[in-house]
Amino acid sequence: MASKPDTAYIAGIYELPMRRADGMSTAQMHAQAALGALEDAGLTLDDVDGYFCGADAPGLGGLTMAEYIGLRNLRHVDTTESGGSAYLLHVAHAVEAIRAGHCDVALITMADRPLSAGAGTILAGIDRNTMPNLPFQAAVPPPPMYGYAMVARRHMHEYGTTSEQLAWVRVAASHHAQHNPHAVHRELVSVQDVIDSPLVADPLHRLDCCVVTDGGGAVVIVRPEIAQRLPRPKVRVVGTGAAVKHPDAGCIDLLTSAGARSGAAAFAEAGITPADIGYASLYDSFTITVLIQLEDLGFCAKGQGGQFVADGNLISGVGRLPFNTDGGGLCNNHPGNKGGMTKILEAVRQCRGEAHPAVQVARREFVLAHGTGGNLAGAHAAGTVILQAE
Repeated sequence: MASKPDTAYIAGIYELPMRRADGMSTAQMHAQAALGALEDAGLTLDDVDGYFCGADAPGLGGLTMAEYIGLRNLRHVDTTESGGSAYLLHVAHAVEAIRAGHCDVALITMADRPLSAGAGTILAGIDRNTMPNLPFQAAVPPPPMYGYAMVARRHMHEYGTTSEQLAWVRVAASHHAQHNPHAVHRELVSVQDVIDSPLVADPLHRLDCCVVTDGGGAVVIVRPEIAQRLPRPKVRVVGTGAAVKHPDAGCIDLLTSAGARSGAAAFAEAGITPADIGYASLYDSFTITVLIQLEDLGFCAKGQGGQFVADGNLISGVGRLPFNTDGGGLCNNHPGNKGGMTKILEAVRQCRGEAHPAVQVARREFVLAHGTGGNLAGAHAAGTVILQAE
């Protein structure tokens, strides 16, 4: 019997190129992503014995998709759902399953088409009407920007953060998106452009908000001995963390996310500090989301996020912490309103040295991907993954 590995490796990735999927079913998108990631890894469907998906997978999730994709040798299935952070949690669960000997080759898929389906910001597979907390939130409009606007306003009140500082997050994303042919918004924007865009929920402007797109992707994670015989660059998962936070009957700190705990766990497992990270994929549903994550993950002190992002500090080749070099959710895509998968994909590209040459970071030994699912002003889950190039 083979010894249990201490970690696992990301061997294959694939991102669906479309931003609108008219004429395709969600199942087709999952299958295309799966085949693309397996081809990237140099593996086949018959090699897969672990499958991970969220509520965006149609039918009975893993069971339905196993048949549709053609996964015949599964001995481990996981359908964890935590919104945009789910796929970071899937990476952690896949590593745990491989460590425990439950599978050797884990496949994670994500795909959804809210844009072509006219679903707006509603998450696939989620029935709001069955939520027990719904009666207590009925007075608050459901679109997520209102909750994030409360977080932004509170940050401004407590720490003097400005709209101009928030705008730098979108400016950095636009500098990166110009090099991505698939990005929804490739045009460069200035701080003034963001400030001049329409106000949607005070203090957030239109350009402080992410896009809504169809799309998705897939990741293949394998045992170390399998990774060693595959041709792709080696990307080792060295740290993971997960945490959940909720309003706690109204006793909530709007300025601290679950990322404070998920990030601490991931760094402790990896045995490194934020200073060792050369690139960060950060969830950017709104510009304020990035500020909160930077603080909670330890890249700067609480309240200093606005100063940290200003003057291009997140721009690759300019600042000290390049982020979201594919353009992120603000400019590139936000498939299914759950952007955790794309955060993993760009982190792997950077770790491999395969990002676009104009945005590829030089310091890529350790990179981080982080996702937030839910709403920072209410119930949400955070997932953090730290990768190492070998």
